[in-house]
Amino acid sequence: MSSAIVAGIALALAVLFVILIVRSLIVICPPNRVAVISGRKRALSDGRTVGYRILKGGRTLRIPLIERVAWMDLNTIPLEVAVTNAYSKGAIPLNVQGIANVKVSSGEGLLENAAERFLHVDHVHIGKIAKETLEANLRGVLATMSPEEVNEDRLKFSQQLIDEADDDIKTLGLELDVLKIQNVTDDVNYLESVGRRLTAQVKKDARVAEADREAESEQAEANARRTAQVAQIEADKKIVEEQNALRVRTAELEAISRAREEEALVAGETAKAVASQELETERIELEKRRVEADVVVPARAELEARQLQAQAEAATIVEDGKAQVEVFKRLTDQYQAAGADGHEVLVLNMLPDLIDKIVSTVQNVSIDRVAVVDTGGGGGNGAGNGDGGSRGGIPGLMSQLPASLVAMTEQIEAATGVDILASLRRREQQDGGDR
Repeated sequence: MSSAIVAGIALALAVLFVILIVRSLIVICPPNRVAVISGRKRALSDGRTVGYRILKGGRTLRIPLIERVAWMDLNTIPLEVAVTNAYSKGAIPLNVQGIANVKVSSGEGLLENAAERFLHVDHVHIGKIAKETLEANLRGVLATMSPEEVNEDRLKFSQQLIDEADDDIKTLGLELDVLKIQNVTDDVNYLESVGRRLTAQVKKDARVAEADREAESEQAEANARRTAQVAQIEADKKIVEEQNALRVRTAELEAISRAREEEALVAGETAKAVASQELETERIELEKRRVEADVVVPARAELEARQLQAQAEAATIVEDGKAQVEVFKRLTDQYQAAGADGHEVLVLNMLPDLIDKIVSTVQNVSIDRVAVVDTGGGGGNGAGNGDGGSRGGIPGLMSQLPASLVAMTEQIEAATGVDILASLRRREQQDGGDR
């Protein structure tokens, strides 16, 4: 049991030892550092052969006992750059102060330069070298620029300084991040004199400009007033024109509105008249139909009925007339065949009808009673004269009847030409002879 524990402990120690060895052989490079692994030769991209390799970020495995690892920081190194009595263009000494930020370059081909020059060198020494290089470049740039240019266009000055120092800095394997000029002065007060001259010129220009601006302002104000007046006049004219146009348009619209209203009224009256006419037409038509139904149709039916009745009556009358004509024709033939006696026979046959006709003339006379008034003188004793006085009472009335009959026969004879009494006497004689 103890041997197993010992074996386990030994195995664990062996594994731990292996882990420690592997960990010591693994190189992990952070982004702000560069690992320079030296000990073996290798060829660079430019054809050179060196005895190191550089790891920038990431990890790698070094060969124990053969390769060794050294580190370089890529952090920024701030510098204060200053030169005094540096002659500018025109032999004017200037004092320039600025700041710069440099660091070990991580660019392709430049990192090898930095490794060859600054491996195991601290930042202070690297910053000192960079500062001296930048100050030398600063003096060189100042010699190509006038004090005015240096003071007035510091951006241009900084850019020229960067262009000038870039090659030298890169040769060292460094990289210039920032370079700014903070102050430019001189010991002979040149810049101050220039400033006073420029200030005077600026003041002069300012006064001239101010006068010009005032004149321009007055001119502009006058132009503005004139323009405003013209604009006001134009605006007033435009307003009047628009008002006139509005009045004209309003009048046109009112005329159109009135015309349309009149048209609408006329159309309404027309429609009303048409409707009334149509209604009246319908009413007349209905009245015609009602009259036709109530009057015309019954009248037509009654007329047709009367026509049919008249036709029937006429047909009856015609037939009766034809029959009577035929009868009269035959009677005439018989009477004509009988000679003179036939005429008398015809009159005698017609005598009853004639008497009826004569009597019918007084048929509406109703005799309720007959009062006989005796107007004679000796009626009480029954005596009287036979030639001078007339008989009264009933005997007188009865004595008048033969005379009436004789008068009637005379009227018939005058109307027909037949002597009824003579005819009757002849008929009696014929009858007696026949006996």
